[in-house]
Amino acid sequence: MRLVVFDMDGTLVDSHAFIVTVVQTTFERMQQPVPVPGEIRDIIGLSNYEAFLRLCDSNRDMAERAVETYRDVFNELRTSEKYSEPVLFEGIPAVLDQLAKRPGTLLGIATGKSFRGMERVLELHGIRDMFITRQTPDHNPSKPHPGMLRRAMADVGAGPGETVMIGDTSYDMEMARAAGTGALGVTWGSHDPDLLAASGAEIVIDRVDHMIDAIDDILDTRAIAAKREAN
Repeated sequence: MRLVVFDMDGTLVDSHAFIVTVVQTTFERMQQPVPVPGEIRDIIGLSNYEAFLRLCDSNRDMAERAVETYRDVFNELRTSEKYSEPVLFEGIPAVLDQLAKRPGTLLGIATGKSFRGMERVLELHGIRDMFITRQTPDHNPSKPHPGMLRRAMADVGAGPGETVMIGDTSYDMEMARAAGTGALGVTWGSHDPDLLAASGAEIVIDRVDHMIDAIDDILDTRAIAAKREAN
């Protein structure tokens, strides 16, 4: 068995521009200093509360207010005429299709999105049924806590040596390291290659068409190491 777990925003879905707009509008509504795009991209991948807690300099009351304001702004902007739904990165549908057709390979999601938001995006692109386990902060601690990966593995009966996490942030790589799974970093999202590597990525790729080979390299290496330890 192999379990391949994907982050969503910045890994599967090109949604960063919209998230930046919503967060900046949230701070404008709250009449607070507006963070620059780089600051916002740094916290994408965390749960909403953890993300705003960082943007609000650990002010818990302000972070809670920001979460509520963010939800209102998100819903308003999502129903506006200017809104366009986030798209899958080019090449991702083909990768998912190829992986889903492999015997013994299961797919999962571990995202900082809410469960409702995750389900909406997966349904929009017709890929929900590809993912046998779908983990969000609704029922788990925020990344980089390993809870999402641990629950994903428990759902399908996979071990850490059979599992790889794919993501665009240091939080994904730290989560994978804490859970003992493989870690594959991608550079088309939030964090740069050096940060991904420093956070635990075993391989960092900058092209979607390199993803399957990288997954195989990581899991094959871990399988060989496990056999050596067993002997």
